[in-house]
Amino acid sequence: VYGLINAVAVLIIACPCALGLATPMSIMVATGRGATSGVLFRDAAAIENFRKIDTLIVDKTGTLTEGKPVFNRVIAVGGHQADEVLRLAASLDQGSEHPLADAIVKAAHERGLMLETVDGFESSSGIGVRGIVQGKQLALGNTALMQQLGANTAIVATEAEALRAEGASVMYLAANGELVGLLAVSDPIKTSTSEALTALKAEGIRIIMATGDGLTTARSVGSRLGIDEVHGEVKPADKMALVEKLQAEGCTVAMAGDGINDAPALAKANVGIAMGTGTDVAMNSAQVTLVKGDLRGIVTARELSNATVANMKQNLVFAFLYNALGVPLAAGLLFPFTGWLLSPMIAALAMSLSSASVIANALRLKSASYKA
Repeated sequence: VYGLINAVAVLIIACPCALGLATPMSIMVATGRGATSGVLFRDAAAIENFRKIDTLIVDKTGTLTEGKPVFNRVIAVGGHQADEVLRLAASLDQGSEHPLADAIVKAAHERGLMLETVDGFESSSGIGVRGIVQGKQLALGNTALMQQLGANTAIVATEAEALRAEGASVMYLAANGELVGLLAVSDPIKTSTSEALTALKAEGIRIIMATGDGLTTARSVGSRLGIDEVHGEVKPADKMALVEKLQAEGCTVAMAGDGINDAPALAKANVGIAMGTGTDVAMNSAQVTLVKGDLRGIVTARELSNATVANMKQNLVFAFLYNALGVPLAAGLLFPFTGWLLSPMIAALAMSLSSASVIANALRLKSASYKA
């Protein structure tokens, strides 16, 4: 009876207590450790799933690049003046929060151009913006938007391709359905991007770029970063469709982006990764946020995910080990052979040690070294 009482005490108190702490402690410590490294996990599933990623889709602007574009040049057509094209584009872009729009507005201010108010502003995610300026129906965006309007972009095709080959983003400006010019904006690649992608490729992760920019621009940036799979002029729905297609092929997909147009794909991916330097919509749609907007945070998150899951398994082993040894001893199964019994005080100590070992092991995650 004495032995059975001890056994019941170990089973009811020690085992559930230690096992109950095994996973939550690891997750709690990992979440804190990730935060100090600039990686914010929304939940435990994000930590556990990160190590399973085998495919990463990345946006370009603000993700691979600085997200702080610099105005390059404006080319006017149809007898229009370059400054007038820039002034109209900047007037329209006053209503946009896109980084490319900010570069255009800033360039117009630097040239001392007077901007007009915009009415009926409308943003079509992934293709451009529209609005009325001085009675003109203006539209500024990519080839897809111009095709919707029936504006002929062939007259500047050579100039546009040359700019894209340099890695610049090209936008067309149409007034009342007629092309009046194009504007080019350059966005430098983040210094940390190449290092992050190299590290991820070394781990066997497939890298795919999906951007709303033209295919030539995307390929130019991709070639500099060693990205072979590139998709250009994609809409938000296209990015989400790409995620679904890869998932249907059996891939575990992560999506990294920073804009409103990335939100559907971020929510659909197995793990959505938002840049902390991006929009609130993107961060709300993602399971992981990289506070500094540095892709090296993905490498850190992956290492932390692997370490956390390994730590959970170790904790479970510790919890089971104490009980696998303690229960038979407490039940008196060894008494006929060794004369050993487990006293209530020793049982209580074993119970405490089982929990303490789980906590101590989980805390090792806090002091572990991860790439920043």
